[in-house]
Amino acid sequence: MVNDQLGLVVVALNEQDGFAISTPRWQRLAQDALAWLGLQHGEVNLLFVDEQRMAQLNEDHLGNAYPTDVLAFPLDGDAATECGESLIGDVVLCPIRASAQAREHAGRGLHDGSVEDELALLIVHGILHLLGFDHYDRATTEQMQAREQAILQEHYWP
Repeated sequence: MVNDQLGLVVVALNEQDGFAISTPRWQRLAQDALAWLGLQHGEVNLLFVDEQRMAQLNEDHLGNAYPTDVLAFPLDGDAATECGESLIGDVVLCPIRASAQAREHAGRGLHDGSVEDELALLIVHGILHLLGFDHYDRATTEQMQAREQAILQEHYWP
């Protein structure tokens, strides 16, 4: 999906079969989040995977031998230049993990505890990580969560 006015591209691939995924819906949310954060051009890849693939990625890149909900792989410097300077990075999501934890976030903002609300939260969370936001202490966690909620309220829960 391309936003012609801004030059933002979001490519989504569904490589799991545990949940039905509407890739156009999630591409649109990712693109809206990028625009909300001030980007005018660039590409993000969204990849939906099963628990086995997510566990492998988590172990290969973070040394954790278990599946997680979302991983973000930002590209910068030489890697971004080799990819044509427009690739922002990849967000990898595991819908099965999202489903398992969705109820934990119910009531946070307008999150109703559904898998869809959890996927929306994780997509925005992953995009924030691609752009350098993190949650390593209470202050940065609160800042990141405030951005997540603002984006979701404007582009997902209107």
